[in-house]
Amino acid sequence: MEFCIKAIGVIHTPLTDKKSVPIQSSRSDIIGKVEVYPQYLEGLEGIEAFSHIYLLYGFHQSDQEISLKVKPFLDDQDHGVFATRYPNRPNPIGFSVVQLVARQANLLEFKGADMLDGTPLLDIKPYIPDFDVFSVDKIGWYQHRKKL
Repeated sequence: MEFCIKAIGVIHTPLTDKKSVPIQSSRSDIIGKVEVYPQYLEGLEGIEAFSHIYLLYGFHQSDQEISLKVKPFLDDQDHGVFATRYPNRPNPIGFSVVQLVARQANLLEFKGADMLDGTPLLDIKPYIPDFDVFSVDKIGWYQHRKKL
């Protein structure tokens, strides 16, 4: 089955080289801006009342070769791609939880950029701790990873 997704905006960051991108938004203090296309402006109503948001986006510069076994950035062992956050995936979709700093019309300033400049924005969702925070008892390979 084909599933078509279109960008609703573009993410602007100072990051232009894949090697300079932080591995997760929680490890980044980099400021970025989300430019939501004008036809979606009404959908931003109320977003500024949230301190954090999810940004869902396309890995527009991920390598085209997809492997179902990958070596994640924080380990030296291969794992199934779906047990990692590796960018080369069958559907190259990324997500980041970022701190919303300000909104001006269709522009959202955020802290925690971990995506390249020009990244296509697919969706925005509010971060709600009652729904999004879990106490976990297993974290897979990450718990026993070899420290690099």
